[in-house]
Amino acid sequence: MPQAHTPGAGETAPRRLFVYNGGFLRRPALRRILAAAGYRVTTGLPGPDDLVAVWGQSPTARRGEAVARRRGAGLLRIEDAFLRSLHPGRSGGEAPLGLLLDRSGVHFDPSVPSDLETLLATHPLDDAALLSRARDIVARLRGAHLTKYAAVDPGIAPPPPGYVLVVDQVAGDASVRASGADRGRFLEMLAFAQEEHPGAQVIVKTHPETREGLRPGHFYDEDARGRVTLHDEPISPWVLLEGAVGVYTVSSQLGFEAIFAGHRPRVFGQPFYAGWGLTEDDRPVPRRERRLTRAQLAAAALVLYPVWFDPFRDRRATPEEALDAFEAAARAWREDRRGWVASGIRLWKRPAVSAFFRGPRGVVFEDDPGRAAPRARQDGRRLMVWASRADVLPEDAVQVEDGFLRSRGLGAELVPPLSLVTDDLGIYYDPGRESRLERLIAASADLRPDELARAERLRRRLVAAGLTKYNLGGARPALPDGRRILVPGQVEDDASVRAGAGALCTNLKLLRATREANPDAVLLYKPHPDVEAGLRPGALAPEAVHEIADAVLEHADPAALLAGVDEVWTLTSGLGFEALLRRVPVVTLGAPFYAGWGLTRDLGPVPPRRRARVSLDGLVHAALIAYPRYHDPVTGRPCPPEVALDRLSGGPGPRPGPALRTLSKLQGLFAGQARLWRG
Repeated sequence: MPQAHTPGAGETAPRRLFVYNGGFLRRPALRRILAAAGYRVTTGLPGPDDLVAVWGQSPTARRGEAVARRRGAGLLRIEDAFLRSLHPGRSGGEAPLGLLLDRSGVHFDPSVPSDLETLLATHPLDDAALLSRARDIVARLRGAHLTKYAAVDPGIAPPPPGYVLVVDQVAGDASVRASGADRGRFLEMLAFAQEEHPGAQVIVKTHPETREGLRPGHFYDEDARGRVTLHDEPISPWVLLEGAVGVYTVSSQLGFEAIFAGHRPRVFGQPFYAGWGLTEDDRPVPRRERRLTRAQLAAAALVLYPVWFDPFRDRRATPEEALDAFEAAARAWREDRRGWVASGIRLWKRPAVSAFFRGPRGVVFEDDPGRAAPRARQDGRRLMVWASRADVLPEDAVQVEDGFLRSRGLGAELVPPLSLVTDDLGIYYDPGRESRLERLIAASADLRPDELARAERLRRRLVAAGLTKYNLGGARPALPDGRRILVPGQVEDDASVRAGAGALCTNLKLLRATREANPDAVLLYKPHPDVEAGLRPGALAPEAVHEIADAVLEHADPAALLAGVDEVWTLTSGLGFEALLRRVPVVTLGAPFYAGWGLTRDLGPVPPRRRARVSLDGLVHAALIAYPRYHDPVTGRPCPPEVALDRLSGGPGPRPGPALRTLSKLQGLFAGQARLWRG
């Protein structure tokens, strides 16, 4: 049984891969994927134990085929995987997410059984774990609106439901030729769609390459008559499939996706997914007699057949890792495609903000808050405002803040972040207004099992690596015996304290309240790192602290401390969230984002709207996966949280340059002068 992506499964296979197409040599991303699959791309003349690579059935494939015949070498046909990139390869040279490597044929050509067809025909496809993975992958594709070219906007509304969907493809496409189709065949398909669904609207979905002006399709404007409408917006296929009563295709991948959306598409060509009992075939392939489930089809086509690639770790990826990366890229494109006007962003933060939100139109900074919103509306851009400087916000503004897994170093020392959060409703630390994070936490009660499993893996890795928000390191001092309560200090003018601390708005009041409630406990006070560094207000007089606390833990590693305490009492500190990750009991006296969901003992004024009871991993999924965006400082790409965790675990992260370090010192000086002035 062939394993198309494993060279010579069960034997000592040739690893040298000879190429005669300049694209393999000009595109390092292709060579990296092939290297991850166990091949070394080279030129010259192959021997009988070598392989020759050709790109599918492209015009240049004939050169490689001829050399392979003359030299007695094997042939490896290469195609893009079924999930490729944001845009078609012709539109900008994006690297593919993975490749299909086939020793027998090519998946879209029914004249010869490909390795994929052999998998579908002969592999048992009965392993429960494999089929469960396949179902989870399909659920992720639907949930995240991922498709072969994922630059789609899930917010685009489909036509009223009840329409018939007819799928166009680009003229001259190899899969269309392999199915023996031409414009006449597409027109015949359109006629069948109208005849079999009298009175229904017919939507012809154009191909992304046609929409971008790269290659024409088979349908023209004059074909859109009567009930027929051409649809060329970047709508999510999953949204479009939802309202369709029938799907008609020649060989498009959208027909493959239609199967997983619950359809039985009418197929007028002979694509790889036809003939297995999941489609209505106009021209059946006689040798395809097996009947498969949707999960079996997905297992073969999305798990067993492709080679997925991890660009962050430069290695072969699992399908799930590939989806992690694809989701991050798709989210960034969807949120950034219109461009941004950013206001309230300090000078030192602007390079990081530009890197995070560097979509097709980038970020324009506007210092004057009064001009930011009109400028955004005029340019058709979105408006973002740094949350702590968002005093009066237009309705359509998005607030921006640091994420919960931020950096190896302090923001106050101008260390750039690996994560930022964007919130179109409020901001997570302000309980006076519902935030997007609140909605995500409430919805986490209904997460799929695979989403909860991903959150659990992330939480366990984070705890095992000893990571926190800033990852400053430091030792854990010897701690007094007894029931230890950790009281984290906060920056007293921080927006989270102003918004969520209530009447207990100072570190001294927090300490006193904790002592009053716990007269016999060992109180351990940990000053905030920004305060310890002299960069922000909140320092307490030593005599005042020692009057209440049993120990002051300066420059101590938070992760190490949490391993040695019995409880955390806090106003709104992120350390309370980090304690929950480690299953340390937390008592809140303010209203942090993690309070009110049944995971903490809440003594503060928690908003009554937080009624949902959620699991710890549901909270983790909302706060560390669904809410933030992550930026990889190594590749410069949007990345999933798992990659950010790798970067933070791997040693020192990006540091500010000399100019920013000078600005950091001035910032600390001004903070000190402000405290003296207030005193």
